[in-house]
Amino acid sequence: MSHSANLADFRAALTTPGARAPVLTSLLARMPIAMVGLSLLLYVQRETGSFTIAGFVSAGSLVGVAIGAVAQGRIMDRLGPTKPLMVASALFVATVTAVIIAIESGQTGPALVALGWLIGFTEPMVGSASRALWTHLVPAGPVRHAAFAYEAISLEVFFILGPALAGLMVAAPWAGTGLVFSAACMVIGGVGFGLTAAVRAVAPTKNGGGRLLGALATPGMRTVALAALGFGVTVGFIEVAIPAAATNAGHAPLGGVMLAAWSLTSVIFGVYFAAHPWPKRMGLRLPFLLGMFALFVAPLATTSSLLWLAVLSLFAGMWITPQSTTHSTMIELVAPDGTATEAFGWIVTSVTLGLAAGQSASGYLVEQVGVWSAFLSASVAGLLIAGLVMSRRHTVVEQHAPVPELVAVS
Repeated sequence: MSHSANLADFRAALTTPGARAPVLTSLLARMPIAMVGLSLLLYVQRETGSFTIAGFVSAGSLVGVAIGAVAQGRIMDRLGPTKPLMVASALFVATVTAVIIAIESGQTGPALVALGWLIGFTEPMVGSASRALWTHLVPAGPVRHAAFAYEAISLEVFFILGPALAGLMVAAPWAGTGLVFSAACMVIGGVGFGLTAAVRAVAPTKNGGGRLLGALATPGMRTVALAALGFGVTVGFIEVAIPAAATNAGHAPLGGVMLAAWSLTSVIFGVYFAAHPWPKRMGLRLPFLLGMFALFVAPLATTSSLLWLAVLSLFAGMWITPQSTTHSTMIELVAPDGTATEAFGWIVTSVTLGLAAGQSASGYLVEQVGVWSAFLSASVAGLLIAGLVMSRRHTVVEQHAPVPELVAVS
């Protein structure tokens, strides 16, 4: 099976009959994916004056996403994506409303953390459904790999736009503006995606691997999840440290812009990497990419200059999209048959659990030790987990799952 893709393969995937409507609606739904948590963090920080409380509330929302991604993915594999997305969207609106009321009425930290968890749990998981949809729209091979690369690259674009918008909107007269805007985009896009013809045509699957672990039943899938966890931990430290550095320098709105800057090279290098993936052995690619990412994060601890921090972030950001693309591609190799949506849910879960851990620890470190310690901890954590993934490289073997039947959409 080929794991590289050129521009013609990207064009073929995006012009596949039935793909246009899901692609456009999923773009709207996923645009705020990196904005919801950060908007919530900045909203709470502005109202409470504490990065520690804000970090725990944001981490709570990420834990909710981690659990919700697997739960929704498993349900979507069993029932099809449309009904679960409709229910999740309705619940998400209710929880966002509740958390805004709680923040404005001055509720305590534990209450805010619990509500943050509910926001994450009810986020409609369009990303998992969108990634799984390609296995029904295009055949296995370079075109499908291009579709998976597109998913990772487009997601990274939103990791650029989302933090930038969140950072700018926190300066609005009302600090909750970013949260409301991001929630509205997610709900409108999620409902629209779920109602497209291609998505409604996806049939439920009859089985999903292990009864309890589901997609996580294979050793290879657990290795991919571990790599995704390491990626999330590393990013989590940085997503708190960079806004903290900007705040300490007296330029709080620049925090979101700087988070966007560290992802610019990710998109560019991600397109190149899709056509020239390396190392060729998939088992080696996981620890290599995570290890390089962690190494390039270390220099961020050496400067207090916002300009140099942004410059160094450009180099670290090169390794973001290649990891996301590899995680997505690996699912076809290691996940049990009938668990496509849930398998991607486990990737989301691993990343978000890592984000939650990294953000919580980073919030404490930037207040008690210094911003530099969060960057250094990010690098060390990434390298340690890369070593663990390296020790499990032998588990990444193809499961030879049957190719799903393609959906015909007029």
